[in-house]
Amino acid sequence: MRCFACDTSIDLAPGDRVAFRATCDGCNADLHCCRNCGFHDPGAQNQCREPGAEWVGDRERANHCEDFAASDRGGGEAAAAASAAKSVLDDLFKK
Repeated sequence: MRCFACDTSIDLAPGDRVAFRATCDGCNADLHCCRNCGFHDPGAQNQCREPGAEWVGDRERANHCEDFAASDRGGGEAAAAASAAKSVLDDLFKK
């Protein structure tokens, strides 16, 4: 998996789970949080693609969600996608 905050790679063996209190060695961010979960989707209902998930107030802090699935998206890809989208909008609305 990759840390959402600093894009550090975290080695997980197949079947390993991320502990509720685990933190990133690179930046000390919580790892068992929505932003590091494969189900996290800001555009979905409840910002989660897992149908029965309960609301989580702070998506960057540790939580006890039992549906957590480690993601390898990391922060780098999200930042690059946001930058590309902003570029397209800037070009569209350029004077």
